[in-house]
Amino acid sequence: MLDAVVVGSGHNALVSACYLARDGWSVEVLERDTVLGGAVSTVERFPGHRIDRGSSAHIMIRHSGIVEELDLAAHGLRYLDCDPWAFAPAPAGSDRPGIVFHRDLDRTCASIEAACGAADADAYRRFVGTWGPRSARVMRAFAAPPTGGHLLRSFWGLDTGNGGAALSREFLTTGDALLDEYFDSEPLKAALAWFGAQSGPPMSEPGTAPMVGFAALMHTLPPGRAVGGSGALTAALASRLESDGGTVTLGDSVTELRRDPDAWTVVTESGRRVRARTVIAGCHVLTTLDLLERGGYDRDTLAGWRRRIRIGPGIGLVLRLGTDALPSYPSVPDGATATSGLQLLVTDRAQLRTAHGAALAGELPPDPAVLAMSFSGIDPTISPAGEHQVTLWSQWHPYALSGGRSWSDIGEREADRVIAGVDALAPGFAAGIRHRHVQTPADIEREMGLLGGNVMHVEMSLDQMFMWRPIPELSGHRVPHADGLYLTGASTHPGGGVSGASGRSAARIALADTRGGRVRRLLRGRLR
Repeated sequence: MLDAVVVGSGHNALVSACYLARDGWSVEVLERDTVLGGAVSTVERFPGHRIDRGSSAHIMIRHSGIVEELDLAAHGLRYLDCDPWAFAPAPAGSDRPGIVFHRDLDRTCASIEAACGAADADAYRRFVGTWGPRSARVMRAFAAPPTGGHLLRSFWGLDTGNGGAALSREFLTTGDALLDEYFDSEPLKAALAWFGAQSGPPMSEPGTAPMVGFAALMHTLPPGRAVGGSGALTAALASRLESDGGTVTLGDSVTELRRDPDAWTVVTESGRRVRARTVIAGCHVLTTLDLLERGGYDRDTLAGWRRRIRIGPGIGLVLRLGTDALPSYPSVPDGATATSGLQLLVTDRAQLRTAHGAALAGELPPDPAVLAMSFSGIDPTISPAGEHQVTLWSQWHPYALSGGRSWSDIGEREADRVIAGVDALAPGFAAGIRHRHVQTPADIEREMGLLGGNVMHVEMSLDQMFMWRPIPELSGHRVPHADGLYLTGASTHPGGGVSGASGRSAARIALADTRGGRVRRLLRGRLR
């Protein structure tokens, strides 16, 4: 019998497995796919091109300490700083330059002054001074389960400025309200709102201010690009796991989780019945509930939980492109680089608002908002010599289309619209495309098990974050009346994105429970 079976090989699942194996546990990871890593994986889509299937820029995990704790550098992981970490083009017809966000705050403020004026440059410096420390505390809150005590300790001692009531209001307000408080320039506000919206919700929702505020932390440590592709992270985790005696089995889907009196039985599609003291479920929470139902867990309870877990209408559509060249934006300031990080291709928040409203109605965005990334410019190992690759991520695109339309019928046409939007900002871009692979919301669900095409698993709205993620009963990385089963992944605190924090938290809870159980058994034996 194994100490632990881990269901899924996403980065959080592998982080859990690594922490358990490091502690001496026997661990096997079971993955339905033949590709390791879930949404943190890289494959050859086009000849000579290493293309990410999901995430591309890694932000939060670089602030978590996990890379260092697991010594992933010794297992081949190397990050390149994205610096500049973002670029926002000037509006059409403007005689001003675009905005370049450098890691260096002074250089960023100089760029903002040239693009938006001195007042907004000064305001941005105040914004970073205020929200940098706040965002660091948010990351501290993400590092452990969202208990009241941990959240209190995470934010204790933070400068309250005008008092605790004012501070809590600023955390709970909308991202749009935060931006309007600091800035006058709409292009600057649109760029930061688009950065914040990468978490999923529009910046008109309550509680989204910290998603905008997280931009301030990029001046401490910018987004990182794993050399060789996003999958280099999960490859390093698998290497670390195997060095500690753990194993990974690909291509064998788990079909049932059954609790026996003394252990778990994990049934796979191939007919294996793996016995383990502990199970870490790293798949989508609704997938986990399905596995429990097949194993005999109470159906009425599961049905009640399912009704309350909100996936949402879907988030985005992705284009993976092989190109002759990197995008060339006329509004890039002289001597600056626009393609090393996130290219925030919006200039007005109205574009974001109409896109989200359309998605709620099952409609396509009137004018697709696009985030472009072209990491072959800083990591030439992912493309053949003389070629580049570009990822275009566009929000919001609904999973369920109105009028009975199918993504298989309209996906390519929508991809054409996204490319045309980029070509308008970077003339000649469309003509340089050699290869393209389109991932519609339906494709994202089918390939990576991300239900509803939501890369965050469930909506990142305020009522599904912290101690409410995905619902209060499941927010402690545990399932009631299922001893020895722990939840990890984007469905759990702190949510989506590449952080690994959920995986570490689930492993720490499992280790603590086991140690506590051993102590209790020892004490019972002595008392007898």
